[in-house]
Amino acid sequence: MSQHDEEVAKLKREFRFFPVTTSTPGKLSRDQIEFFNTNGYLTGLQIFDDQKAIANRKDFDRILDIFRKQGKDSYAIDRYQDRFSAIYDIATNSLILDYLEDLLGPNIVCWATHYFCKMPGDEKAVSWHQDCSYWPLTPSKTVTVWLAIDDVDRENGCMQIIPGTHLRGHLEWKESNSTEHNVLTQTIPGAEKFGVPVDIQLKAGGISIHSDLLVHGSLPNRSKLRRCGLTLRYCPIDVRAYWDWNKQSIICRGKDSNGHWANVPRPVDDIDVIF
Repeated sequence: MSQHDEEVAKLKREFRFFPVTTSTPGKLSRDQIEFFNTNGYLTGLQIFDDQKAIANRKDFDRILDIFRKQGKDSYAIDRYQDRFSAIYDIATNSLILDYLEDLLGPNIVCWATHYFCKMPGDEKAVSWHQDCSYWPLTPSKTVTVWLAIDDVDRENGCMQIIPGTHLRGHLEWKESNSTEHNVLTQTIPGAEKFGVPVDIQLKAGGISIHSDLLVHGSLPNRSKLRRCGLTLRYCPIDVRAYWDWNKQSIICRGKDSNGHWANVPRPVDDIDVIF
């Protein structure tokens, strides 16, 4: 077990799904909220038009080039929302936040972001897991917005989810072995016994949203096309973070009267990024 996983496992955390109770949603329909409560995800929400999707892709290409010049790979752009204005601007985009307000309430924090970019022919996969298992946060109220930077489908390794698994609490997991070629470190063994996996296929500029308790993963990218997505992690103000995981957060909407969460300013210039 990695040291991080071992230390996180020792923390006192509350794992349970908190159903959305919004009675008068502003953006989502009541049927969509019921679907989220039952299945743990939403998908097919088109946020950006083609022009903005192309701009998002160009921003990522530029950022990836910076990382490659530092000898880093395409998975290394993790929690840089405080250093790249392009990431910050997506995280605080009102089109995304309007959906989230229906799920999380009026006070919304983005505490992390991560590009998951599988290059053509990439044999790495993401084994079945629950996000909350990795994170030193409590309670388990984070939702992930998965923004398609490229078109994503089964051929290039789209995310897969197992509906309803967010209602099963924190599931037992094991350390991933080398044969899995896992981007991460944890595997829920035999996860398919919980249901039939669903492919989350998106056009560039579209998003899916899922609970931090939902079991999900992705297959390798054996196509000739890149598959990149930006994950954005949001939670309501009452969630608490251990180990300074609140220090790079953005209060995207509303306020934090207790001052637990940082509210980093929009980066003015990202030319001289500190790694």
